[in-house]
Amino acid sequence: MLTRTDISKKSRRWVVKIGSALLTNDGQGLNRAALAQWVVQMVALREQGIELVIVSSGSVAEGMQRLGWVKRPSAINELQAAAAVGQMGLVQAYESEFAKNGIHTAQILMTHDDLSNRARYLNASNTLQTLLEHGVVPVINENDTVVTDEIRFGDNDTLAALTANLVSADVLVILTDQQGLYDDNPRSNPQAKLITEAQVSRKDIETMASPEGGHLGKGGMYTKVMAAKRAARSGTATYIASGREDNVLPRLLSGEVGLGTLLIPDLEPMTAKKRWLAGHLQAKGQLVLDEGAVKALQSSGKSLLPIGVVGFSGQFKRGELVICVNEHNQEIARGLVNYAYFEVKQIMGHASAEIDGLLGYSEGEFLIHCDNLVIAEQ
Repeated sequence: MLTRTDISKKSRRWVVKIGSALLTNDGQGLNRAALAQWVVQMVALREQGIELVIVSSGSVAEGMQRLGWVKRPSAINELQAAAAVGQMGLVQAYESEFAKNGIHTAQILMTHDDLSNRARYLNASNTLQTLLEHGVVPVINENDTVVTDEIRFGDNDTLAALTANLVSADVLVILTDQQGLYDDNPRSNPQAKLITEAQVSRKDIETMASPEGGHLGKGGMYTKVMAAKRAARSGTATYIASGREDNVLPRLLSGEVGLGTLLIPDLEPMTAKKRWLAGHLQAKGQLVLDEGAVKALQSSGKSLLPIGVVGFSGQFKRGELVICVNEHNQEIARGLVNYAYFEVKQIMGHASAEIDGLLGYSEGEFLIHCDNLVIAEQ
């Protein structure tokens, strides 16, 4: 099992996510002094051979301050306007601070749609790899100026985890205004204890995490724990730590015990394609499986046959992602379906040999092939 010492010795590529409350001094405009200090720390990491990708919140919050808005808007057009205004100051700040050390930065704006298309996903990965090879620090943010509810990541913790998958990062650092993950909500329980280290597969860490987020951002501790689980798909270890700690990034690199929460990836890493399936695609529907199909997928890793399907929902097309659930609506797997919803309606519950007779054609015996199927954590 990975330890803090292992991470400090072996890690060479980090994704660092900085939250809105930190970057904007809890809404009082962009905190350039704090940003400058994080850049100093990241420069120190680079001097020790660490490649860096930044996932930065702050554009909407900075735009709100510039526009004189006190409350985060809910209307998508107002969020887009705030992001457009705020992105200018955010990118200028990173560029000017890194330039003091002779380091170039690159702005990368993405939507979920960019990563759900396989060709664009690979293009994004290749672009980031090239930037890192040339010593450039990519600064990534969700493209809030064009995003819609259907394609948004939802929060930058999720975006950071997907970025870690995209670049096969060794470490994801989520800097927040909390010391890390506690066994209870420290805002309401002063006796709550910091969890300094845990395996990412531990079931209770999800229940420990508060779903509450601040008024500036969209994520609470729960989104950070779920981000760690997503990052673990590529074998990435996750630190959740306070960005207000002095020299927090070099101290994490040194393996300092007790600083923040380390969530250790203790599950078998997925292949790049299966990471893409699991994390970068939005589900278009559901298939309900009987007990036999559930057992076949979970115990044998087999492909899904139509005979094991007892129901479905959604108007999905062939090749789109669907979630497979049991009859208690618990997720069992997700994958790319070989038949559209109207075809599934006709062939579900039937043997594969009957497909041609039922449809007049066949796209193959499997509803979802095992190569295009990701089994959910049990």
